[in-house]
Amino acid sequence: MSEISSPAGVIAASGISRSRRIIRDKRIVEDGWVLITGVDDAAFHEMLDGDRESAVADMIVPLDLWLAKKNDLTQRTGRVGVWLDSHEEPDLLAGDLSTLPLVAVNFPQFVDGRGYSIGRLLRERYGYRGELRAIGDVLRDQVFYLHRCGFNALAVRADKSIEDALQAFNDFSDGYQASVDQPVPYFRRRLGKIPSPSRGKGLLRNHHES
Repeated sequence: MSEISSPAGVIAASGISRSRRIIRDKRIVEDGWVLITGVDDAAFHEMLDGDRESAVADMIVPLDLWLAKKNDLTQRTGRVGVWLDSHEEPDLLAGDLSTLPLVAVNFPQFVDGRGYSIGRLLRERYGYRGELRAIGDVLRDQVFYLHRCGFNALAVRADKSIEDALQAFNDFSDGYQASVDQPVPYFRRRLGKIPSPSRGKGLLRNHHES
């Protein structure tokens, strides 16, 4: 499992850490989800204990924890999302996507492009309609391309300006190739006069309120 760069929140036996601001649907928002990068047995039982804060928190758990403890996790009071590392296959979540309000994909390094393919597969092959979030080494230069691959939420690396990253949506007015946010390539739009989607609006409306 790759190390997540600047996680939004981490659970430990001593408690939980709340997340920070993220970009969601082209707006900067306060995010209430807690990102779980690792959990021991004691901390896992805290997540299930209805008398503890960690039991009601909305949590994004790693894929291996979800696959091993799915039945327990779905009984929690708080909502549960799942994050995939860049080497993990999205088909492992195929049967659960209709019920998951959030799926995150880790970008362990800026140069690792596997997460873009995972995002497109989740949207185009598996039809995922919930929040798709990029986490890890997420920088301004990736923002426009992440959006084109179906990501509607971005947890920008903590040492970078989220306000600056938000401006990246205005770096390009259009794209030539087909993508999740514009399935018709540019040359076909030119021939058929099909308008481009508004860059001022979010890619998808999440089917779960966050």
